[in-house]
Amino acid sequence: MKKVVVIFLVLSTYCAVAQTPKVLDGKGVYTQYCLPCHQEDGTGVPNLNPPLRKSDWVNGDRNRLIKVILEGLDEEIEVNGETYNRVMAAHSFLTDKQVADVLTYIRSNFGNTSDAIKEEEVKALRKKKP
Repeated sequence: MKKVVVIFLVLSTYCAVAQTPKVLDGKGVYTQYCLPCHQEDGTGVPNLNPPLRKSDWVNGDRNRLIKVILEGLDEEIEVNGETYNRVMAAHSFLTDKQVADVLTYIRSNFGNTSDAIKEEEVKALRKKKP
């Protein structure tokens, strides 16, 4: 009987952990949601997806960058002298912390040396959305 109870408890714990959404850090969020388009090294895909490496979009206006993640992008943009016109889907399903973490990861990698994005900044912009 004790064996059955122990097996039940182990299986119950495993199932609970397996069904819990995985909490991802900035690199994990990048790997799951950004890497397919922006590549492992942040160089993007020429004529399709803009680079994140040493990009004025990444290192420039923080609010603009946060809004791209929350609202997506459906307009022509110029990044590092090249024009891009591909739609980026909104990632508003990410938590404020995940958005801050992934943007901080991007802003401190791929040749970028910008400061961190704070969760509070993301939260404030998300609230302003109409």
